[in-house]
Amino acid sequence: MARQRTAPRPDRHGRRLDRVDRELVGALALLAEEEDYHGMTRYGAPRFHDHTQYLDSVDTVLRSRRTGGRRTRVGLLDPEEYAAYCASSGLDPGVPESRQRFTEHLVETGATLPYEGRPLADLLPDLAHLALRRATLAYAGELLDAAGRCEDCGESLARAAFDRASELLTAACHALGAGRHHLVCSTSTQAGPLFAEFDIDTVPGTWPHPEESAALDLTTVLAAALAAGLPCGLVARTSGPDTSDAVRGWRLREHTLRPLTAAEVFDAYCTDTETGEPIPPEPGVDYRAAPVLTPPRTPHHDHGRDGEDAQE
Repeated sequence: MARQRTAPRPDRHGRRLDRVDRELVGALALLAEEEDYHGMTRYGAPRFHDHTQYLDSVDTVLRSRRTGGRRTRVGLLDPEEYAAYCASSGLDPGVPESRQRFTEHLVETGATLPYEGRPLADLLPDLAHLALRRATLAYAGELLDAAGRCEDCGESLARAAFDRASELLTAACHALGAGRHHLVCSTSTQAGPLFAEFDIDTVPGTWPHPEESAALDLTTVLAAALAAGLPCGLVARTSGPDTSDAVRGWRLREHTLRPLTAAEVFDAYCTDTETGEPIPPEPGVDYRAAPVLTPPRTPHHDHGRDGEDAQE
């Protein structure tokens, strides 16, 4: 009588892949950095030979799910954020169900991207940018929440700052003139630098109204600087089809954006912010004085703290 053959037992790596797949709830919280990977293994996350094998395994699972017609969203798993979430939610961080709950939380808060078959190496920079954007907006929101109300009129200082920031951004886009502009707003805080950026095309004879989500991010960072009296700058790089790129900038002073001279823009662009050492100017870039802004209105009250002294 022929001996019945049994299916081969999966190896340890195969069982780990199965665990990764089983823990998916339509989304995956990815440990992008080796430090994060080792940090999560103490909470019971599947162990692999090393972080590289972990990433390869995740890539295999994602491709298999896509081939099978299952959609997956991907976010970044930060062990500290995970531990804080479990503590605030009364969850045990060492069980798979808690990791699933956290992954669902990432989806609910807009911290994931759809997996569409791209290699993880291509997807990771987009995930890192998304995570940075979330952290930036979260901290800027904390600064706005802490602004309180005007002692004289009772107006929300956060709302006043946001309205003023929106006016200034719209005025800057108008003053830049026709073309494609890349704008970057940055401010310094106790927690580190915050910045946001977005692109806009302006048409001659029209007043631009930035309404994209990226413009909202930039407005929020500028509003946080206004409300908290922080040093802040706005830089614009304008690209033309047949001309050199033009770089212009403004510094936040007395609740408005004061134009920088061409020399100030050159110094800002050609100086290493960490070391203070000069950086060679970029070829094909023209450093210009920024135009004076004329926002639709001027604030009636000097709300919030004045960040002028902090910027000297």
